[in-house]
Amino acid sequence: MANGTYQSILAPIDGSKQTPIVMDRAIQTAIHNHAHLDILNVVQINQVTEGFATLTDMSDGKTHELVQIVEKRLRDLEKQAKDAGVESVDIHIRFGNPKLVISRDFIRDHHNDLIIIGSTGSSRIERMLLGSTTGYVVRMAKCDVIVARDKH
Repeated sequence: MANGTYQSILAPIDGSKQTPIVMDRAIQTAIHNHAHLDILNVVQINQVTEGFATLTDMSDGKTHELVQIVEKRLRDLEKQAKDAGVESVDIHIRFGNPKLVISRDFIRDHHNDLIIIGSTGSSRIERMLLGSTTGYVVRMAKCDVIVARDKH
């Protein structure tokens, strides 16, 4: 953060019902700060719940097709951000553990100074088995984290 404003914002999204909430908050924050916006989807091979990419997509060996589907959805979100007035937007697809990619690897590579993440995109069962990605990111990220929540 320079001069009290954020320069580079990361919006990790997963295709859950939290995605529009995260995008709205990230877009408004990017516009307010004249910041760059990175929109990230982390494809997790052992994903239990539905999102942009699911376990069955990966197990069928359709990785290329899966990436094309995720990229199309991310392009739609990129257009949404640009149409709303965000000047600089990039989309990214990564494979791996979302906790580590979001809290450590991505921000190290892209120097983000703010992460805006949904309160949860996982089911109760997934949180019990794998733990909360949001909780992990809040604890471990080296930059500021905003947890975007549904106001309803």
